[in-house]
Amino acid sequence: MKAEEKIIKNKLGLLNLARELGNVSQACRVMGYSRDSFYRFKELYDEHGEEGLREISRRQPNVKNRVAPAVEAAVIEFAFENPAYGQLRASMNYRKRAPLFQRVVCARSGCAMTWKPSRNA
Repeated sequence: MKAEEKIIKNKLGLLNLARELGNVSQACRVMGYSRDSFYRFKELYDEHGEEGLREISRRQPNVKNRVAPAVEAAVIEFAFENPAYGQLRASMNYRKRAPLFQRVVCARSGCAMTWKPSRNA
């Protein structure tokens, strides 16, 4: 049984226990959930069934620390051309290689974030 199935099973168990006992507070106390969680689970179950009880990731992607796609592509291309270089050396050589009018700074950390040592990645 997967971890996600266990989570769904626990949530369904809470809903079923509350129905059997006829008391939401007591069911929540026994299962270790808050009443807010119970009503959120109940609403999701009523709307979407068991699929609604799956874990929903609330994490949003952090695009602030991402380099521009053009820089990323250039760094990856440079990494494939020079597989023995590290991030620092690649960063310095990339700065030299970029045309003067299009001087794009790719710091060591930016190169490290996009560094791909093999074409399989």
